[in-house]
Amino acid sequence: MTENTQQPSASNPELPTQYAPADVEGKLYERWVERGYFEADEHSDKPPYSIVIPPPNVTGSLHLGHAFEHTLIDALVRRKRMQGFEALYQPGMDHAGIATQNVVERELGKEGKSRHDLGREAFVERVWQWKNESGGQISGQMRRLGEGVAWSRERFTMDEGLSKAVQTVFKQMYDDGLIYRAERIINWCPRCLTAISDIEVEYQEDDGELVSMTYGDGAETIVVATTRAETMLGDTAVAVHPDDARYQHLVGKQIKLPLTDRTIPVVADHHVDPEFGTGAVKVTPAHDPNDFEIGKRHDLPFLTVLDERAVITVPGPFQGLDRLEARSAIVAALRAEGRIVAEKRPYVHSVGHCSRCKTTIEPRLSLQWWVKVAPLAKAAGDAVRDGSVKIHPQEMEKRYFDWVDNLHDWTISRQLWWGHRIPVWYGPNGEVVCVGPDDEAPTGEGWTQDSDVLDTWFSSGLWPFSTLGWPERTDSLAKFYPNSVLVTGYDILFFWVARMMMFGLYVNDGVPPFSTIVLHGMVRDEHGKKMSKSFGNVVNPLDWMDKYGSDALRFTLARGANPGTDVPIGEEWVQGSAKFSNKIWNATRFALMNGATIEGELPPVEEMSVTDRWILSRLNKTVAEVDAFYDDFQFAKISESLRHFAWDEVFDWYVELSKTTFFAGGRPAEVSGRVLGEVLDVMLRLLHPIVPFVTEALWTALTGRESIVIAEWPGDSGFRDDAAEKEIELVQQVVTEVRRFRNDQGLQPGQKVPAELTLTGTELAPHEAAIRQLLRLQPAGDGFQATASLPVAGATVALDLSGTIDVAAERKRLTKDLDAAQKEKAQATGKLGNEAFLAKAPDNVVDKIRGRLSKAEADIERIGAQLAALPQS
Repeated sequence: MTENTQQPSASNPELPTQYAPADVEGKLYERWVERGYFEADEHSDKPPYSIVIPPPNVTGSLHLGHAFEHTLIDALVRRKRMQGFEALYQPGMDHAGIATQNVVERELGKEGKSRHDLGREAFVERVWQWKNESGGQISGQMRRLGEGVAWSRERFTMDEGLSKAVQTVFKQMYDDGLIYRAERIINWCPRCLTAISDIEVEYQEDDGELVSMTYGDGAETIVVATTRAETMLGDTAVAVHPDDARYQHLVGKQIKLPLTDRTIPVVADHHVDPEFGTGAVKVTPAHDPNDFEIGKRHDLPFLTVLDERAVITVPGPFQGLDRLEARSAIVAALRAEGRIVAEKRPYVHSVGHCSRCKTTIEPRLSLQWWVKVAPLAKAAGDAVRDGSVKIHPQEMEKRYFDWVDNLHDWTISRQLWWGHRIPVWYGPNGEVVCVGPDDEAPTGEGWTQDSDVLDTWFSSGLWPFSTLGWPERTDSLAKFYPNSVLVTGYDILFFWVARMMMFGLYVNDGVPPFSTIVLHGMVRDEHGKKMSKSFGNVVNPLDWMDKYGSDALRFTLARGANPGTDVPIGEEWVQGSAKFSNKIWNATRFALMNGATIEGELPPVEEMSVTDRWILSRLNKTVAEVDAFYDDFQFAKISESLRHFAWDEVFDWYVELSKTTFFAGGRPAEVSGRVLGEVLDVMLRLLHPIVPFVTEALWTALTGRESIVIAEWPGDSGFRDDAAEKEIELVQQVVTEVRRFRNDQGLQPGQKVPAELTLTGTELAPHEAAIRQLLRLQPAGDGFQATASLPVAGATVALDLSGTIDVAAERKRLTKDLDAAQKEKAQATGKLGNEAFLAKAPDNVVDKIRGRLSKAEADIERIGAQLAALPQS
């Protein structure tokens, strides 16, 4: 096994009889932080391993999604630290422009004020005050979860250093022609009063209305349909397809626009689908992205008819109405003029909503700042295609390519006050100057800075290198960039991951920000349902940590983490994980009380029992298995492998099989005590990255050493003993089969039964005492009468069940079960033998029937053996 270099202390602390997480976790975490275990040294000779935390919003608190993601990251980093890497888990928070500004504006609203009452400078100061006093509670909650982050390196996206990085990138991209200002249709939120990018729009099926109405008069009448009647006030054309014979006579003519004193042209444009609706569409260039393109092609006017709050601005009877009020009023006015041809309500269609406040998005013509993404997106796609960056699981690559290969230019300006202000100044004579961090801003009369701030994702896109000191060429940057792995949810693949890829490749000479992208799913409730306040199924992870301990929550989350898939979680599962922690605690405590030790070298193999050799062989196979699963980011398989080894093999089998040895004492007990100490030492180190607290408490008690956090990760010594594994498997077969028989006969687990074991000529003979203890079998004394005989694993176990069961009733029950199993077998066999059925049935249905057949055959064999073992009447 791997030698540990930490020095043992003089004496091992005594473990309490019960494991109480609340008494252990807080103290241990503070000790880890005080001793600097989580800090990373950029001057170290150790190989680097770095992961950034997906920066939580400063407005947020720890939710199950955070706890899930952070558990996976922390497990990776803790293991690498134990493997001898200089491991950096980079913490920090995002300033979350819109969300934070909304929080502070709500606070001001309680005082009867708005941000405009304070003014920009005072408002920003107020936000900083809120951030310092109330923001960032998630940091304390991360400590509760046990996250091994380098707290001295904690960063905030509005820090001075990160702000310098933002300004540097903006200036560089501006000078390279990758950032520009243009008037285009953007997604506008009338509630947040800012532009938002395409990926911040959530689409959902809403009940609306589809209204068909006539434009023009007499022979020059044309029917158009819309779900947004209020925008007709901004129409500047009607478009038809150039080849649509129905409207050839109207193309080029001016027709009357109802409810206005304007006429508008009929234009021919290939964008129009002649098969959809009437084949004619109203064109509102300032309020629809497709109409915007038609407007540019035909040199149409761009009329804005809704203000920033989606209120009608056109003089007349509708001015001042909200868009929904105006919609109803305009339809009523058209109806009064006899221009409504058809109305469909409800009309279910896809509508965009602001991802933050859920308000319906309003397409709006606006002057904004943009990133020209084509060259950046190509580089981001090529980095994955050429293998520089790997996406795990690989099937997620298609989703990534679908996005980066079809990116539109990115709207990066936001009409907010909280955030990185755009570093552009405008002069009195139309001058435009972009200012870098080392440049002097223009001064003098008439010079003003752009009032907008940058999209939050702009600064968080720089996170993998801005946190390391870029644009300065720091030692930290040299050591820890590129990051080793990115662990994040597939839901922000486009929001964040693609941004980091584009920026990282751009500013770091084509070096991507990380080598591997590990994508996980969303946490859902135990029924697989999305967690939502409206569903009433949102869980505060702190409640479960208070109740069951942080390790229990972490282990539950890790056990559900199959790559790229969503994770169901329920309280019952966390409770089960708490039982696992208690099992580890109680079994280790028992082991320490019975001589388990790590002192001295392992005894020679010749001195070990078969049971000792078996558990060491299984231990090394588990080490190899866990390492392989870690390398493939299979957290669920890691957890299940460790749970099976710890609970089933170490505690339920090795400890139980060795009890007779421990109770007998002498040299065999000393050997097994050293083997058990070795197994616990390695097992606890393997478990530590996922369940850090209970393993720290137990490992330091077992070894007397300083901390498992800085212990060496176990290696596979290569020790294997297939013969010992086969021999113990025979013991397990005997015990398992007899236990099943006892249970089938209705015997209580602790009920003792006289038995005669015929083990001669088998490898089981040395294990008779252990088998009897495990099965509660008494010696066959005087008057013993074998009423049931079980042949298993080449041995025979004869039991005297007289007086313990009703043989006639048991035979009747088993016969009934046997008949049912035989009927099930016949039905499954018949279906699988029907060629017509096999040709039509889906593969999953056929597989299910094969499974039923296999189970029926196993049941027939099992029940037959039970009947044969019953006493003859």
